Amino acid sequence: MVKARNGIIAALDIGSSKVCCFIARVEGNNQLRVVGIGHQPSSGIKGGNIVDMEAAEHALSSAVNAAEQMCGERVEEVIVGVGGGYPASHTFGVEVAIGGHEVADKDIRRVLSQVHLPAETSDRDLIHTMPIGYSIDGRGGVRDPRGMYGERLGVDVHLVTAASGAMRNLGICVKRSHLEIADRCVTSFAAGLASLVQDEMDLGVTLIDMGGGTTSIAVFYDGNLIYTDSIPVGGNHVTHDIARGLSTPVADAERMKILYGRSTNKPNDEYEIIDVPLIGEQEHTEPNHVPRSVLVGIIRPRIEETFELVRGRLEASGVDKLTGRRIVLTGGASQLDGIAQSAAQILNKQVRNGRPVRVTGLAEATGGPAFSACAGLLTYALRAQSTGTAPTVPGETEASRFGRLGSWLRENF
Repeated sequence: MVKARNGIIAALDIGSSKVCCFIARVEGNNQLRVVGIGHQPSSGIKGGNIVDMEAAEHALSSAVNAAEQMCGERVEEVIVGVGGGYPASHTFGVEVAIGGHEVADKDIRRVLSQVHLPAETSDRDLIHTMPIGYSIDGRGGVRDPRGMYGERLGVDVHLVTAASGAMRNLGICVKRSHLEIADRCVTSFAAGLASLVQDEMDLGVTLIDMGGGTTSIAVFYDGNLIYTDSIPVGGNHVTHDIARGLSTPVADAERMKILYGRSTNKPNDEYEIIDVPLIGEQEHTEPNHVPRSVLVGIIRPRIEETFELVRGRLEASGVDKLTGRRIVLTGGASQLDGIAQSAAQILNKQVRNGRPVRVTGLAEATGGPAFSACAGLLTYALRAQSTGTAPTVPGETEASRFGRLGSWLRENF
């Protein structure tokens, strides 16, 4: 459960290309104002997973320290974004008899306690437990059943899990930086909370968070997150394709991607010339010129592959029809010129670029799509603080025998 200490909430997004920390103050009417910002290039992190503990700890500590110095506050606990560990969705429906009496909180706890993680997820950690709809005597569409009468109470629950090993490494890295994890949130869900308007969440929308090492998917419908997935392809793969295709250093490949990169062809690309430094040159004395069309020809196939993989995941999950015709792109890789047009063509949907809209205090440099997930973590923390702790599921680490005993005491005394 996230608790604002001195009105301060801290969020930490540990990505493959950057580590970002936002510190926000909760103001009147539950408004969030960012008062501290720190971000560092990632090191020791690949595909959202920690591969070098010491390097990752240094990048994390540097980002948090920069944010603390900016706002003049010390941070003891953070809400952490989960981008690694291959987040996956599981949806279950259960029913319990309520004997015709009025539905109360204890009945909701009882029906939720019947949800169990499947045996094949024994090596995964539970990240989210989200009731996405209730039913009374088989009649669905009930958002809050409390106060209603019936014989049977049902619930559909969306569970999000991630690989236990990756989550354990993440927890150890944060703890070695002298911080406690107040809560965890899947980064694509957080990016949606930051970038989507309520009508999009209600009518159906797919958010695609395009990071450096992964591309994450979050599908919202009827105001709830109903599906999430992750693809191990991101903006760093585009950079390395350029570096290999043009025999140029990775740093120069990243610079060319940002300055000249595009995912769609234009007629004048053949006539625009780019100077490409070659690997191993001590001094850039000999010019090496290539048309811009060559650069676009390297970038386009990787972008198309990414969206084709997204389309395949959505079709296989069966949620594609619920998302309507709306796609929102966030993440640093979504800033590539022409990427919205590529997504619209391959996914056959209406596409827009998203950016944080629910927090204030962000500068222009930190208010773009690349920082949507970190801003969304703050929104998630504020929502958790105002609504209370979400119900836990038996089989989750914290729901031990003592947790079940506490539930029994609350229901009967």
